[in-house]
Amino acid sequence: MCGRYAASRRPEDLAGIFEIEKWEPEEALAPDYNVAPTKEVYAVLDRPLKDADAAATSSSVTGNPVRQLRKLKWGLVPSWSKSPEGAARMINARAETIHEKPSYKRAFSSRRCIIPADGYYEWVTGKGERDLEVAGRKKRPRKQPYFVLPADGSVFAMAGLYEFWRDKTLPDDHPQAWWVTCSVITTEAETTPLAVAPAEGPFTLSEIHPRMPLMLTPDRWDSWLDPSRTDLDDLRTLLEPPPPGLMRAYPVSTAVSNVRNNGPELLKELEGPEEGTLF
Repeated sequence: MCGRYAASRRPEDLAGIFEIEKWEPEEALAPDYNVAPTKEVYAVLDRPLKDADAAATSSSVTGNPVRQLRKLKWGLVPSWSKSPEGAARMINARAETIHEKPSYKRAFSSRRCIIPADGYYEWVTGKGERDLEVAGRKKRPRKQPYFVLPADGSVFAMAGLYEFWRDKTLPDDHPQAWWVTCSVITTEAETTPLAVAPAEGPFTLSEIHPRMPLMLTPDRWDSWLDPSRTDLDDLRTLLEPPPPGLMRAYPVSTAVSNVRNNGPELLKELEGPEEGTLF
């Protein structure tokens, strides 16, 4: 899954990486080393400029798509929802079922995006902690967080979906009348060896967690963002996992487990798991 990630790149850098044609400086976000659900995040998407405001969300709009860097809220709210209360539960969409789930099907067909990140965090229950739990001596085992990122240091381009939702309790001209939200697509975690693994393990992504964000390599960005591709069977071919052996993982401080902590120190690689959380 993807429940927390880091995103420290400046919008100017993202504009160069993704060949962004339009972004608003006033929407710039500060570097965030502990991105949590319901936060505002960057997303790369292709839409006609006249659709940039939420008032133009009709599927019948026309115009050449323009690559934009937009600020969205993480936690998808389907357009038909009566309220946004379930957004925090819809941060991830499973690649295996998005073509059939009512909450994601329409967005998968026409509103796909890329959510750029440095990498993502995932938590592992250490063996010592698991033994205590099994023995009934500990009810809440301490988990060791790991940071997972491309081994070459490139941007981690997570496949995503976005959606518009209208708050009918507010007038049309209210700045919060329209919500633009997103979800990260996940897939089965790789079982092949990591490009760079911790000395004491884990040695594969699947040993950390059975799910992982679907990473898009640069050769697939244009196809994924192309709004003219709407056939679900065709789009499902874009959900193939990336080639194995592109990722690395390393242990980081358990400070990241507290969403109030935020800073580059959270990405510091530890020599090994913290005491009490041995893999």
